[in-house]
Amino acid sequence: MIDLEVILALALLIALTFYALMGGADYGAGVWHLLARGATRGKQHKLIGEAIGPVWEANHVWLILIVTILFTAFPTAYAQISVTLHIPLTLLVIGIVLRGSAYAFRHYDIQDDELHVRWDQLFALASLMSPLLLGIIIGSITAGNFPRNPTSFLEGYVSNWIQPFPLAVGLLTLVLFAYLAAVYLILETQDIALQEMFRSRAIVAALLTGVIGEVVFFLGQTDAPDLWGDIINSIWGRCIMLGTIMVTISAIWFLVTRRYWWARTCAIFQVILTLWAWGIAQFPYLVPPHLTIYNSSSPTITLQFMVLALVAGAVLLFPSLYYLLRIFKGGPLLGFLKRHE
Repeated sequence: MIDLEVILALALLIALTFYALMGGADYGAGVWHLLARGATRGKQHKLIGEAIGPVWEANHVWLILIVTILFTAFPTAYAQISVTLHIPLTLLVIGIVLRGSAYAFRHYDIQDDELHVRWDQLFALASLMSPLLLGIIIGSITAGNFPRNPTSFLEGYVSNWIQPFPLAVGLLTLVLFAYLAAVYLILETQDIALQEMFRSRAIVAALLTGVIGEVVFFLGQTDAPDLWGDIINSIWGRCIMLGTIMVTISAIWFLVTRRYWWARTCAIFQVILTLWAWGIAQFPYLVPPHLTIYNSSSPTITLQFMVLALVAGAVLLFPSLYYLLRIFKGGPLLGFLKRHE
């Protein structure tokens, strides 16, 4: 029988995957909102707003789920992470709140005044800041260089995340989300000019993702040696690496040949393989090298209730999300695909 700790750790990884695929694409769309230029700038902003408008709030349910599972099922790890990474976590929350507030205000504010431009800028900058911090946090946890008994403020709260490896993971997260958003946005419009624009951006972002991924991999040899060793020296690690390379090349090829549905599918699998390679290599550690899913877990009765709550929640959550996406995304998307078969 599978341990309750493993089930909940798997639920954490699944929630993080959905957050990257859905919420991450929202962040990436904000990046392209910031970089929108030229005569089609207004059309780009309109497309991005229409694409993320119906679903951006719902996508944060995955982040809430991650925090809830970590706090309830693995409180020792939650305490260590929330204390040691208090600064980047606080900045991440501020970025998420500012992004959501700016998006709402820019939608209901007067469209042509100077304040509307400021809301636009705040939304875009917060979209840039949030995924960067999210990646830095994940990179810091992966490296696991959390001081046990810090002797100074810098050692306890700053030096562990201001390091090359976490910063590189943050940059990789930002570019990966921008790449995912560009691929998604191609299928959100029938405007050929916008499709070509986001196609070019998706190709560039895919290539940048590969380059930065190599930098992260190189830095991981010294800054996260356990993770690096598990991926390099295991059969499953090599298979996932090969699979990631294959779907990345395939995504670029499908973008070049304008087969957008397949490009999006490959991009999704690229993100999934990247996250699951990290998650499997990290197992069973939540904060290496000391805190695992076993020595940081809650009492068994708490874990049992948590699993039951997840099952009950999934029965409500997945049909609701499917209905939401079917209403706001299914109709236009299916019509677009039929016209391009």
